[in-house]
Amino acid sequence: MAQEIERVPTRYRTSRAARVTVAVAICGTVLAATPASSQSFTDRFKSLFGGSSDQEPSPTVTNGPPVESQLTCPSVTVRSGASTYAVGLPGKEASGADLRYQAVISRTARECNLNSGVITAKIGIQGRIIAGPAGAPTSVDVPLRIAVVQEGVSPKTIFTKAYRTTVSMQPDGSVPFSLVAEDVAYPAPSVAANDAYVFYIGFDPQALKPEPRSRKRR
Repeated sequence: MAQEIERVPTRYRTSRAARVTVAVAICGTVLAATPASSQSFTDRFKSLFGGSSDQEPSPTVTNGPPVESQLTCPSVTVRSGASTYAVGLPGKEASGADLRYQAVISRTARECNLNSGVITAKIGIQGRIIAGPAGAPTSVDVPLRIAVVQEGVSPKTIFTKAYRTTVSMQPDGSVPFSLVAEDVAYPAPSVAANDAYVFYIGFDPQALKPEPRSRKRR
């Protein structure tokens, strides 16, 4: 059976692990979404947040093997320089009167489960798209990337994947967007390396580019 990783026992806590709970975590500045326009998003996040996106549940220690019980779910961090995504008119700078829209990340959540030496994580991202002076299109593609990185002198990328979600817009509106990635999986780290793991998220315009076609052999 899959084992849900919980907080480290008291005798094994570090300064970071003491702040990390596994079942659910909320970080960043919370922006109020409009329920009528984000019902599907709210439902998905309620599931990820354990029924409420406004409160953190009290952490408990999982009964399991000593080593596995010491693992914690990595924290979610927005990568520097990737917290906003702005799009301007064709050939124009995405600023001032030429700005069509701008997307920002406002809330994140994560949930980890351990099974047969593999950690499977759900990463939730909530944000908002704000129309600019030039007017937003009726449909907006939001490009995002999620990565699992082992920090250190030479950071090591354990997992990385680009995602995209499409949002219906109004020329002068402001609407929420959401993404819940359920396919983040990586080998469970050692207890010593556990605290060095981080979930990095951010906007990645490269995710909107089509994948290169593979060349066919003659």
